[in-house]
Amino acid sequence: MRRTVLWDSGAILALIDGKDADHAAAKRVAVDIAKHKRPSFITNYTLAETHALLLSKLGRAIAREWLLSASLPVVHVTRHEEERAQEILATYDDKDFSFCDAVCFAVMEKRSVSTAFAFDEHFRQYGRFTIVGPE
Repeated sequence: MRRTVLWDSGAILALIDGKDADHAAAKRVAVDIAKHKRPSFITNYTLAETHALLLSKLGRAIAREWLLSASLPVVHVTRHEEERAQEILATYDDKDFSFCDAVCFAVMEKRSVSTAFAFDEHFRQYGRFTIVGPE
């Protein structure tokens, strides 16, 4: 069975930015995901976050190119998932999860996705998913 993978913005940045410290690891993981034909997606929140991250780190040309040519399917978050994200943030008041992180957690829970391609420590802190990313 091929498990679906949610991609986080930090993993996408590491994959695109050849100077990123996690670039080699990101390439290995992306190749492995493709090799095993694992279904993958991002949320519409991650789409916006990734564009902003690429814009600030790599400039508007790369951010625009990625946005216009991104091949990962985009899952649109429901109001229920947004409300669950708010509950997560209220529950984990000792963590600095972003709302985008919490939305990803809520989407993964609601849609029974157990794996994230992430370099963000917050996914590990939440502790409910398998993380593919840095060792």
